[in-house]
Order: sequence, then structure tokens, then C-alpha cells
Amino acid sequence: MRFLVLAFLFCLLPASPVDAQPAKVFVKKDVVYGQVHGAGLLADVAHPEGEGPFPVILSVHGGRWVASHRSDPGEGTIDVKQWAGFGFFAMSIDYRLVGCSPPPACYQDVQCAIRWVHAHKDRYPIDTERIFLFGMSAGAHLVSLSATLGDGPFPRTGGWQKHSNKIRGVISLSGPYDLEKLSWGKLWKPATGDPMAARKLASPIRHITAKTTPMLILHSDNDGSVPVQQAVEMAEALKAAKAVHRLSIHKKKGHMRITVGVIKETRAFIKEISER
Repeated sequence: MRFLVLAFLFCLLPASPVDAQPAKVFVKKDVVYGQVHGAGLLADVAHPEGEGPFPVILSVHGGRWVASHRSDPGEGTIDVKQWAGFGFFAMSIDYRLVGCSPPPACYQDVQCAIRWVHAHKDRYPIDTERIFLFGMSAGAHLVSLSATLGDGPFPRTGGWQKHSNKIRGVISLSGPYDLEKLSWGKLWKPATGDPMAARKLASPIRHITAKTTPMLILHSDNDGSVPVQQAVEMAEALKAAKAVHRLSIHKKKGHMRITVGVIKETRAFIKEISER
């Protein structure tokens, strides 16, 4: 009897913010968010039932720019259905990998995805004033560059050229910020020009100002792929510029992927920035 009472009381407790799900979530796979040389750039999207508008979380996978895909949790892709359950318009994208399309193609694709979101605010329940990017490892580099460089000198490709690429915040998980100091930074090699100059241009730490998009930096102190010093130096540069940011160093998580803790920190950061 005591067990039944406890079980009943447990059922009355509110759901965990990580586990909570709405009555209905809509998922759409293989959405073409851009086209380059006749080939489609694909994404999966999901959103809750209702008129919204809902804040956006746009996920960019890792894989050192050479591998992985939009539904690979091992490379830091979000579960779009889960995030729709949290009340977001969630989007996870593929991008051109450097093995077939040299940089900055992958970065141009991320920018195209942001413009697609702005262009589709009337088709989907999207709040374009609250677009947040989430990336892990190489994906974290691409979203961090979006926070500091924007278009930069790179031409817009893929479509939606006349639409905004404005974003509200960036969550960078296990990301590199200075490609010149990164062991695998040499993979960022454009088809022409000076590769060292290209890596310097593509380093988020080189473009920080007071107007840099707010950033949450998540890293582990024993990351063997991207030294934690990269995160520390990025945070120091953001602080010096008086740019809005948060640095969260985790203990002994290696090249950290998405965890329950990462989700909670991400949601708390999004809430904080949204209320500013």
C-alpha cells in the first residue's frame, strides 16, 4: 500500500524539463534549405503543435568538416523531435564537407540555413527574433564564426540571398576558435589562395567585438581534440571586448558531446538571452 501511495505521488510530480513533451510534435525530414550547383542542401525540422511563434534552435554537426551528418548524435546533432518537445522550432542541417567542396563552402551553407529560417517565418511557426545556433566541435566552429564574422567576405550561396542572417545567440560545444593553433586546422584549406590566411580569417577569435552575438561556450578540461585553452582564450577575448558570453568548463568529459547537463545549460542560456 505504501508503495502504491509513493508511486501515485511520483506521478503527480511535474515532468523534468529535459523529458517534458507536448501533446503533439510535427517532424519533417529531408527539407531542402538550399541548392548549390543543382544539388540540394538537406535538413530535418520539427516543431510543436500550435501557432507559436517558437524560438529556433539550428543544429550544426561536427566531424572536422570532413565527415558526419545531420542525425549523428556522436557528432553533437540535436534530436529535433526532443527540442520541439521543449517548445522550439528545431532544425538540424547537413552541409558540404571539405572533402568534396573546399572551405568556405560549409560555412556558406550554415549562413544559407539561417537565411532559410528567416525566409520561412510565414510558412512555419518561427520567431525570427530568437534564432539560436548549436554546434559541436567543427559545428561549434561554424556557429561561433557566425557569431563573430557574419557574412564576412564570403558571397552568399544556396539561395535566399536577400534575407537576413541575424541570430540571437550561439551555443558552442567543444569548439575550436583559433584554427592557426589547432592540430586539425590544416583541413581548412580553400581551393585557391594562402591557406594560412584562410585559417586566420576563419578563426572566430579574430573577429570579436562588443557587438558579437551572445555565446555560451561549453568545454571539457581534458578535451584531446580541441585543447581547453582555446575555450579559455575565446572567453578572455569576449570579456575584453565586453561581449555577452558564458564559459562553462566541465571536468574530465573528453571531447564532450550532448548530455543532460549540456541540454540544461543550453536551455538556461537561451532563456536568459531571450529575456534580455
